[in-house]
Amino acid sequence: MLMPRRFSKDRPIVLCDANHNALCVPDALPRNEQRIRLLSFNIQVGISTSAYRHYVTRSWKHLIPHQERYRNLEKIGFLLNDFDIVALQEADGGSLRSGYINQVQQLAQLGNFPYWYQQRNRNLGPFAQHSNGLLSRLQPNKLEDHPLPGPAGRGAILAKIGDGADAIAVVSMHLALGTRARNLQLDYVREIVSDYQHVVLMGDMNTHAHELLSNSPLSSLDLRAPQAAATFPSWKPQRCLDHILISSELEIANMAVLPIPISDHLPVAMDIILPNLNTI
Repeated sequence: MLMPRRFSKDRPIVLCDANHNALCVPDALPRNEQRIRLLSFNIQVGISTSAYRHYVTRSWKHLIPHQERYRNLEKIGFLLNDFDIVALQEADGGSLRSGYINQVQQLAQLGNFPYWYQQRNRNLGPFAQHSNGLLSRLQPNKLEDHPLPGPAGRGAILAKIGDGADAIAVVSMHLALGTRARNLQLDYVREIVSDYQHVVLMGDMNTHAHELLSNSPLSSLDLRAPQAAATFPSWKPQRCLDHILISSELEIANMAVLPIPISDHLPVAMDIILPNLNTI
């Protein structure tokens, strides 16, 4: 059995764009109780992809461990340090291909998150543990694991942050590729957040914001999709598939698609101001 590799702390971690130019991690807002920093990232199991041909030539990396994967996980963990709640998609829960490392747990440790949850969506035994993840610096008052309807292998994690009328429902999700299955899943998500006034939906939703807000079951909710920049493919973004959707009462302090092509998707970041300081 392969043993989990120890992550190095003696080498500097540099985040670069697609042209190998060094990037600074976005300036952290002062830590205070008025706002939280959100990030959604499809990490593609820690595999770097910089061309469509790599889906074929690097497909073996989805099956067996590789040194690059560990280094990419370190880079992602370094990035996550400046955020308060993180939604992860396409993580591995601990199998051969990840060196038997639970990537959600490892990223929680690298990013210094006290609360984390791994949702396993496809169990392929020792070969793959397809998972979503939710990391948080705020203690959830409630956490729910929801397998989504449609083809097996899709799920959502709901965390209730705060209490009372001003509580926020934060949902991390990875939706289906097909419109029919995706709308079944969005109808389910709409139901589980229907009792909340404040909602944050984060994840790889595999469609554009207009479709989500106008032509899906989410159209009955008063949501905004402030981010419209493309997130896929990371080396030449053309499609906006990754989103942070928020209810209209939540105020946005900052937002960006981060030009950090560690995966085949780019991460989406947003800072929101909390509705009531006394409930968090």
